[in-house]
Amino acid sequence: MIYTVTLNPALDYAASVEELNIGGTNRTVYEKLLPGGKGLNVSAVLQELGIPSTAFGFVAGFTGEEICRRVREYGINTRFLKLEEGNSRINVKLKSGWPQTRGETEINGMGPQIPPEKLEELKGQLSEIGEGDTLVLAGSIPPSLPATVYRDIMEQLQSSGARIAVDAAGEALRSVLGLGPFLIKPNEYELGALFGLGPVNDRDGVVCLAGRLQRMGARNVLVSRGAKGAVLLDQNGAVHECAAPKGTVKNTVGSGDSMVAGFLATLERGGDYREALRLAVAAGSAGAFSEELATGKEILAVLGFME
Repeated sequence: MIYTVTLNPALDYAASVEELNIGGTNRTVYEKLLPGGKGLNVSAVLQELGIPSTAFGFVAGFTGEEICRRVREYGINTRFLKLEEGNSRINVKLKSGWPQTRGETEINGMGPQIPPEKLEELKGQLSEIGEGDTLVLAGSIPPSLPATVYRDIMEQLQSSGARIAVDAAGEALRSVLGLGPFLIKPNEYELGALFGLGPVNDRDGVVCLAGRLQRMGARNVLVSRGAKGAVLLDQNGAVHECAAPKGTVKNTVGSGDSMVAGFLATLERGGDYREALRLAVAAGSAGAFSEELATGKEILAVLGFME
């Protein structure tokens, strides 16, 4: 079974305007409400690929109720912990220049305060995870939680036999490397930032720095490279590359999460790392070519085009 953790889920209000008028009135020409958060995105794409998962995390208030309702509509098993105070956040994703989108502005909410006892309750839930299971820790850490929360969860599960994937940036990622995460998925910008550099745009630089992350403890390092595809350094010492298919990019939100889902879905079915990388790139690309997270049909269509 695959489990995902989203510590600070959201309702994403995605909207588009013809021209963004700063300081004036703007009227939308497209809008939609979607449950958001990196772990939830992974669960949603896994569901589209026919792989069940269970979603953990925290929700609060009327927005939290709506997140739960919409996630259940996807068919995802939810075990969110409900907080007594506050509301789950609303994130605004505003695109301008519709229909030929020229720019995107994001305003992400803070989210509710998470008391220490609720974090301990979550850790209790996660203690059920064991041999053969996969846990995905994804997204930023809310300010009300310890910055070490991902590391703390991994330490708790060190003897469980579970595979743990961490899709995070900066210190949240750096702090878990010594615990041997099964998978990490930085993009080129995040990869460079881990070593105090700018975006790593060349293939050799990506392989070099990904190798350093392996030597620091990560078992599989999947680096997303946007239109250039992705590079995977697997735990057996092999380097795999996959080019991205051509298409019209409509939305990059959730593309990295889709890649994680595609990668894990392949391994869950017993596929190898080469197959996992191909489905990861197909899922990420299909999501970028769609206004929302891609459907399973769209992902398989892109995969077929790549063959």
